[in-house]
Amino acid sequence: MRLLPSDEDVRQYEETGWYLSKKLLSDAETETLTQASEHFYAGQKGRALPGQPDRLADWSPADGEIQRNSDYIHYRDEAIAGILRKPVVAAVAARLARTPEVRTFQATLIYKPAVPEETSNIVSWHFDKYFWPTCSSDNMLTAFIPFHDCTEEAGTITMVPGSHRWKRRHGAERPVGDPSDVARDYLLEGDAERNGATVERVPVHIPRGHMTFHHCLLYHGSGPNRSPHPRRAISFHLQDGANTYRHYRNSEGRQQPYKHDALVRRTPAGEPDYADPEFCPTLWPARR
Repeated sequence: MRLLPSDEDVRQYEETGWYLSKKLLSDAETETLTQASEHFYAGQKGRALPGQPDRLADWSPADGEIQRNSDYIHYRDEAIAGILRKPVVAAVAARLARTPEVRTFQATLIYKPAVPEETSNIVSWHFDKYFWPTCSSDNMLTAFIPFHDCTEEAGTITMVPGSHRWKRRHGAERPVGDPSDVARDYLLEGDAERNGATVERVPVHIPRGHMTFHHCLLYHGSGPNRSPHPRRAISFHLQDGANTYRHYRNSEGRQQPYKHDALVRRTPAGEPDYADPEFCPTLWPARR
């Protein structure tokens, strides 16, 4: 109970859109995450995905020393999955989102090499719900879980407080900006202007074993890794129990699927089931 957000923490989360947790993982657990990720990168992979959906992030050594993104790590590696299932993580998410049920939505293993000039290390400004158009809920959230002390020098996550409450945003088809604007500041600044808001950028220093949680509509991003060590983390996307699949078509009338749609089981109505226990297991309430 001492590790859960206080009433004031929840109020602040609702106001700012993000929260820095207390120490939820032990040093032994973060070391396990590091070792398991190295085994994964070396090809010692556990359960294979039953298919290769479009837009799957799946780094391989042939890709070189760029930012590594590996989707479905919660499905593919049991050592990592076991730590992500730690009940206190989902309990924090449930309290912040004021929801009685929390399920996994996606988990991506991320590695930023210590190469300051590598442009793939820059995660441009975005809000997660943009990439989840088939999700019915606007109450989803993400836990960003570094395996070590994560500083601005290492390219930690940077939040834009209050941006989850902006109403006027760019649509499904993003406006085109200057290709040299790798961070896509034009997207962030454009939406801020449309909402009459001032942009505040907050790089979050995350001590080892701690993690941040942010709202699915909150703008965030991260800069290059200027430290001497790789930045290792997991982006753990979580859904509230009310979230279901919904049909979504883009401005051209095309159905916009999410990568889950090619993997998860079907509901009785024949739609993708975002409560599939294999890919989207329930984390809270914790099973005894």
